[in-house]
Amino acid sequence: MTEYVFYGGKGGVGKTSCAAATGLDLAGGGARTLVVSTDPAHSLGDSLETELSGEPTRVAENLWAVEADPEAGQETYRGIVSVLAAEFREAGVRLDDEDVERLFAAGFVPGSDEIAALEFIGEYADAEGWDYVVFDTAPTGHTLRLLALPDVLRESLSTVGKVRGQLRRLVASARSVVFGPAALLRPDREPDEVDALRERMERVAALLRDPERTDFRVVLLPETLAIEETRRLVERLREFDVPVDTLLVNRVLEDVDEDCDRCAARRARHERRLERVRETFPDCSVQVVPELDGEAYGRDALSRLAGRIDA
Repeated sequence: MTEYVFYGGKGGVGKTSCAAATGLDLAGGGARTLVVSTDPAHSLGDSLETELSGEPTRVAENLWAVEADPEAGQETYRGIVSVLAAEFREAGVRLDDEDVERLFAAGFVPGSDEIAALEFIGEYADAEGWDYVVFDTAPTGHTLRLLALPDVLRESLSTVGKVRGQLRRLVASARSVVFGPAALLRPDREPDEVDALRERMERVAALLRDPERTDFRVVLLPETLAIEETRRLVERLREFDVPVDTLLVNRVLEDVDEDCDRCAARRARHERRLERVRETFPDCSVQVVPELDGEAYGRDALSRLAGRIDA
């Protein structure tokens, strides 16, 4: 098993339950395991019956869990804007702290959820002390935006860097007029939030594309529309060079009352859908996760679920 495991798919398919169950299984085998939710609509704490926060919380022996704080993405953007504001002020352009605050007065900046998720991935990919880190990701659209974001930020931050370079040259020229050539002999600036963010995003992008370290598992239900959506998701993930080798077909009906015609028909339909999944994804390992009696909620239910997921 890879060091980092991501569970993705459309909303409501059981990604959180599968991630939590995998974490419990790994921890039960003695591995120090962290389960991370990057879904803004967190349900990991509910699934584990534990109140979680932005810091790892011990859930069981060898098992910790944490939920990404959406404020983290907002603070990242604020840091970048503050750096740029300082550059403008140094160049003589008036932009005070009140101007910066007005940029955030309307609420969260679009994309801050994805930034927060990437920051969490980067933070716990770099952290020591974990044998495995399992990520519970947001629904499909959010996840695809998240995967595209490192490349988008690379281009955006490159543009920011060019603008800053021009401002610095203007400042240096103005100083040289006043103070002479000695004004150009300034020490190199320390790396700041813009440079640090670019480096973090590059590390995260490399991690997500490394099949030796990362396995992105897609969870789906045995339904026709779900299979088609999963096909598109897998194609997009592979366009991003994200390794996808495992599919989990969740809530498959297995044991039914033979006297119940409706139940037998539903089971037969699930079997046909499973066959279609295997035909559609011949290069993927397909794991079948049965429908549980009741909800996949709480430690006991998750432990039963873990018995059917190959960690």
